[in-house]
Amino acid sequence: MKKLILGLVVMFSLQALLAQPPAGDANVGDVYGTNVTATKVVKAKKINSALQSGEAVNMQLTGKVLEVCPNKGCWVKLQLEDNSVATVKMKDYGFFVPTSLEGKKVLIDGKVEMATTSVKELQHFAEDAKKSQEEIDAITEPKKEIKILANGIKVIK
Repeated sequence: MKKLILGLVVMFSLQALLAQPPAGDANVGDVYGTNVTATKVVKAKKINSALQSGEAVNMQLTGKVLEVCPNKGCWVKLQLEDNSVATVKMKDYGFFVPTSLEGKKVLIDGKVEMATTSVKELQHFAEDAKKSQEEIDAITEPKKEIKILANGIKVIK
């Protein structure tokens, strides 16, 4: 019985440790996921026209990180140059980013689409961001937004 309890304590402790965003300062040049080199960066004002087909498009774009998931670093809110905001998730949860990425300018390579985010998912993001229950309950409408499934994120100047 002692071994079982000890085993459970160890398992939950490891799970708690693994649920943290990675440590680090997110310095210029740091890369998360696959390496990203600026070869064909799409300007924010051209993103909407590139997404007119309704299908996801592979592209590179830049922006400022407004918010990082404080639980695991598994999503990012990205402000594009035209002040629109995109939600970034990491492909296959293959990598996570540190919370120190907030406020930094990044280059992202990934699949971009215009999609509707459900109320349930918006509420989940709000919970992750430690919003108050009142703010979470106020989310009652789905939101059409730019979503990015990132292959890689690089911190730039």
